[in-house]
Amino acid sequence: MFPLAPGRLPLHDQKNVIFITRPKLSLMKCIAENVANEIKNSRTKHDIKFSLFFVPRKSMLCEDKLKELEVFNDFEIIGEYNLLLLLFDYDLMSLELDLAFRECHLEEDYSSLFYVARSLMILQTIFGTIPKIIYKGNCGKRVADMIVRMRKETSGLDDQMKSQIRRLILIDRTVDLVTPVLSQLTYEGLIDEHIGLKCTKFPGELLKQREQESINPNENTPSTVRQTVRLNSGDNLYAEIRDLNFQAVPGILSRQAKKISAAYAERHDAVSVSQIKQFVTKLPSIQAAKKSLANHTTIAEILKKITDDSAFRDKLQIEQEMVATVDIDKINPHIEELLATNQPIAKVLRLICLQSLVSNGLKPKLFEFYCKELLQAYGYEYLPTLINLEKVGLFTTQQPKYFSSIRKTLRLLVDDINEQQPTDISFAYSGYAPLSVRLAQYFTEDRTSWKGAEEVLKMIPGEFKEITQHTLGGLSEKGIEKNDTTLVFFIGGCTYAEVAALRFLSKQEEGNDFIIATTKLLNGSSLLETLIDDMSKADTIPY
Repeated sequence: MFPLAPGRLPLHDQKNVIFITRPKLSLMKCIAENVANEIKNSRTKHDIKFSLFFVPRKSMLCEDKLKELEVFNDFEIIGEYNLLLLLFDYDLMSLELDLAFRECHLEEDYSSLFYVARSLMILQTIFGTIPKIIYKGNCGKRVADMIVRMRKETSGLDDQMKSQIRRLILIDRTVDLVTPVLSQLTYEGLIDEHIGLKCTKFPGELLKQREQESINPNENTPSTVRQTVRLNSGDNLYAEIRDLNFQAVPGILSRQAKKISAAYAERHDAVSVSQIKQFVTKLPSIQAAKKSLANHTTIAEILKKITDDSAFRDKLQIEQEMVATVDIDKINPHIEELLATNQPIAKVLRLICLQSLVSNGLKPKLFEFYCKELLQAYGYEYLPTLINLEKVGLFTTQQPKYFSSIRKTLRLLVDDINEQQPTDISFAYSGYAPLSVRLAQYFTEDRTSWKGAEEVLKMIPGEFKEITQHTLGGLSEKGIEKNDTTLVFFIGGCTYAEVAALRFLSKQEEGNDFIIATTKLLNGSSLLETLIDDMSKADTIPY
């Protein structure tokens, strides 16, 4: 199995080649190059049989592109594989649609919303009709309308089944753009931000390299073997620390080390055959725990080096000042310094977008200053990027101010946060509560205790409505008496820190469980990268 890339396929001796791809026009050129090169280098045209499967469905535009590139007839089979939600963990699912946010809010291509609605319909056939749908945001409205229409078309075939999910909350990413551009401070969030997580896979060669460095510190022996390590709840230690603020992680790793050391020490007390046998039975689990501890100690050392760096701490301080709306109408000296030192453009844009969002748009002069400085520092090739950011609402001129009201009413800024033993979801960002998760909390709790929240809800961009779906089966005992389950679906992507905050809410009250689904697990940099158009890399247009 090889990742799709332009040019020739890696050397192989197979007679059947299967391409599995998203229905994207840009990928058709890669496939055409692969096929043309394979045919050119084969003895006869029929040496290799080609098949193509689109995920999750075929596209006529892609088929037309293959015809234009003269490779369409070289495929024996062109089909589709209806793969929708991928299960990352027991409570986390993702469609892994990298460009869903860009397509919906920049290109006005809403095909990804169909996949969201279709996946939710499949879930309802398995777990019963969800009695209540709550949406906030325009894309949430579109998905809710699709679900209602699809249920009418299927004549409510899932009505007879008792529902195991009480409510569905659809949150459009544009409802809360502040959260993804902030720095995540949970263990899992930091890994994703600074090392990289793809479908729960961690680059294992990095762990191997660090291990070799600790054995031979003066020898430079980079690992040539590509390895991956799965990070999910199958690893007990990871399940314990992934959703914690990073400040709380070293103490747990230390306690785990002492626990494993004590477990190994038991072998000295094993005298009888039965005691030895008992220790040998425990040995595989002790060894697995030791390996897990070694991995997470290495990762924690890498992250500690990053979080202790002055650049990281300065950035964090600037972010916290911005969400507290301190000096947000002025040119930020830290952003000026980043521009002057030619830092990666995504890093600079994150702070500029944050300043714009918490200000509800920048003053015209400040907006023009940042535009001018960005284009001078990085080139006019990035002008389309600034237009993209303005169109999706990340970088705008001044609009009616509402962020301060939202922050106060929904308690987004929390003082005296306890990062070791948190009592509020704000632990995920060291004092800032994600608006998206606060809304989910508001929708699932007694709303009478939230004074002024209804008025503030109207200020937040996007439509809001609650829909009741008729169910003949009603709620099952599992769904209402023992388990008040809420499915939160982020349309446009969500961060690992938001996932951690929702898991925290699940633990606060027994039976109040949250299941999380999203179009993509992302961070501020990966979100911005989908909107960055570097025209210097674009194909030249012949005149």
